[in-house]
Amino acid sequence: MRYKLAQSIVKEYLLLKRDFGGLVILFVMPLVLVITVTLIQQDSFDAISERKIPVLLVDEDQDTVSNTIQSQLEQSNALQIVTVLDGKKLTEQAAREAVNSGAYQLAIVLPKYLTRDLTIKVSQNVESILGEYSLTEVDSALLKTKVAGKEIKLFFDPATQIAFKNEVKNGIDKLISGIETKQIYQAFQDQLGDGNGQKTIQPQNFITFKEASPKVGDQEMVPNAVQHNVPAWSLFAIFFVIVPLSINIVKEKSQGTFVRLITNPIPYWMLIAGKTVTYLVICLIQFYLMLLMGVFVFPYFGLPALDVSGKLALMTLVTIFAGLAAIGLGLLLGTIAKTQEQSAPFGATLVVILAAVGGIWVPVFAMPHMMQYVAKISPMNWALQGFYDIILRHSSLTEVIPEIILLFLFFVLMVAIAIGYDKKKRFV
Repeated sequence: MRYKLAQSIVKEYLLLKRDFGGLVILFVMPLVLVITVTLIQQDSFDAISERKIPVLLVDEDQDTVSNTIQSQLEQSNALQIVTVLDGKKLTEQAAREAVNSGAYQLAIVLPKYLTRDLTIKVSQNVESILGEYSLTEVDSALLKTKVAGKEIKLFFDPATQIAFKNEVKNGIDKLISGIETKQIYQAFQDQLGDGNGQKTIQPQNFITFKEASPKVGDQEMVPNAVQHNVPAWSLFAIFFVIVPLSINIVKEKSQGTFVRLITNPIPYWMLIAGKTVTYLVICLIQFYLMLLMGVFVFPYFGLPALDVSGKLALMTLVTIFAGLAAIGLGLLLGTIAKTQEQSAPFGATLVVILAAVGGIWVPVFAMPHMMQYVAKISPMNWALQGFYDIILRHSSLTEVIPEIILLFLFFVLMVAIAIGYDKKKRFV
C-alpha cells in the first residue's frame, strides 16, 4: 500500500517536472508579487506621513482667524500651504481651476469677514448666557446684529480618494472647533473681568486620543505592512496550485492516462492522496519561501523584518489546512473541466475572486454589508483570519481551531463532490 502511494506521488512529481516553466512561475511570481505590493503600500504610507502635500489657500478674510488657520496648517507635517500661483495672489477661481486640472489635490477658501462675524456671533452667545443669569448688563444692540454663518470651501481634485477627503475634512473641522472654543473662552474672560493683572484662561484638551498597541511582555508590538502582506499573498500563491492541479487532471483524462490508472489494482482514493501529498508539499514550499523573504530579504528593501519567533509551528499548521482547501478545490475543478482551456482560465479567475472576496485586497470591514457575509464563506478568508490571529493577535492553537476545522471540512466536501461527480460520469 505504501509502495503504491509512493508511486502515485512520484507520478505527480514527474508531471510537474515536465512543466518546469510553470513550476518556476508557481514559485517565483508570488515572491515578486509580495515584494511589489508590500513596497507599494509601505511607500504610500511614507508618502502620506513624511512628504508634504501642496495645498492652495485662498485667504479672503485677512484677519486673526484666517492667520491662525494658516499658521496651524503650516505647522502640519502633511501639508505645504501655497498662497501664490504663477507669481499672482490666489483667487477662488484660479484655485478651483488649478485643482480641477489635477495640478493640486486640494484648495481651501476662507470667506470674507470670517474673524469679524465669528467674534460677533461668539459675543452674542456669551452676552445672551450671562444676561440670562443677570451677571452682566445686556447689550441689546449687539444681540440685534444679524450675522450669517460662514462657510469654508474645500475644492478637491476629482481623482482624490475618499479616504484623503474625509481625513482633510475632519482635520479642518477639528481646527475650526479649537479656534471657536478659544474665542468663547476669551469672550467670557472679557465679560467677567477687566483683564488687568488677571490670569488668562487657556482652553485645554482634557480628553485626548492615544493608540494602544498590543504588548508581548514589556514590548509594544506595532503592526506593519509586512505582517499583513506576507500571510495574505502566501495564501494567494497557495490557492494558485488550483491551476496546475486541475490542468494535470484534465491532461490525464484527455491523454487516456486516467483510464489506465483506474483499471490498475489501486484504489481511487490513493490517486487522490498522491496528488494531495505532492501539491501540499508545493504549498508548504511556497509558504516557507514567503517567510524567508519576509524575514531575510525585506530588510534589504528598507522594510521591517517579519517576526515568526514562537509562531512557526502554528503558521505551518494553518498552511497545511489552507493547502488542503486549495487542493480540494483544484481536484473538483479538474474533475469537472473537460479541457485545459476550461480549467486554466476558470481556475485563475476563481483564485482572483476568492482573494477579492476573502479580504486579500480589500479589508472585509471596508466591504458592503452583503459582501461581508459572502466573505465569511470564503476559505481564503478563514485561512487569512487564522494567520492574523497568530501573527497580529498572538493567539494560541485554541483560537485558530475553528478556522482549521472549516478549512478541513471544505477539503472533505470538495473531494466528496469530485468523487461523486466522477463516479456518476463514468457509470452513466
